Amino acid sequence: MKKTIINVLEEVELKQPIFIEALPGIGHVGKLVADHIIEELGAVKLAEIYSPSFPPQVLVDEDGIIETMKNEFYYLKSAGDDERDYIFLVGNTQGLSPEGQYEICGLILDIVEKYGAKEIYTLGGLATGQPVEKSKVYGAATNKDLAKKLEEHEVILRSADGGIIGASGLLLGMGSLRGMEGVCLMGETPGYFIDAEAAKALLMTLVSLLNLEVDTERLEERARETRQMISKAQQMEQEMMNRASVPPGEEDLRYIG
Repeated sequence: MKKTIINVLEEVELKQPIFIEALPGIGHVGKLVADHIIEELGAVKLAEIYSPSFPPQVLVDEDGIIETMKNEFYYLKSAGDDERDYIFLVGNTQGLSPEGQYEICGLILDIVEKYGAKEIYTLGGLATGQPVEKSKVYGAATNKDLAKKLEEHEVILRSADGGIIGASGLLLGMGSLRGMEGVCLMGETPGYFIDAEAAKALLMTLVSLLNLEVDTERLEERARETRQMISKAQQMEQEMMNRASVPPGEEDLRYIG
């Protein structure tokens, strides 16, 4: 694979959908939220992205079946009290290099822009490095009106204390250059484990902002599933690093691929 591939699975008409991004990040807080909404509200898969900028590996499940590294789009139509359409971006990875991130985020914006998206919500975690008694939700916005809206929903504005790294920040920045507006919501988390409590706090804020209703009962179960997936990915990455450090001619032939 020499370039990023977009595999469209279904042709659908959407009316100015709200775009929600939640790729893996700190505490996998955003990913837990979006995966939970997709399952609870029955979102439909729209497209997949495969890229040479993703990690050179696959995941293997309990039955020995592989899962490729990919990003996925899902859609919802006429959801919530406001009957809005939505596009969700989830996946098991992000681009590894700055160049890859810019390329992939540009293609992502091309896709959602084609469907008429003008609003972006990016979801993630804000690491404290220490235990959190009760997770707060922090945020940043592309303009003052949206920042005020966040404060009205008890979101703490993150001001002048660092950037937003990865797709969650880049999609907002690149989207604003295309006339899109949006916010980043970050659940406060220690950052060193899959944090269902931070995800729950973030989910409650998001559904309040969007006038959605989503049951939170299965969120902890989803956190356990995500921990297993991440553990496998980290184990494979460590194996790849170990193999790369072995001198030529001394490779462990028990590993294949």
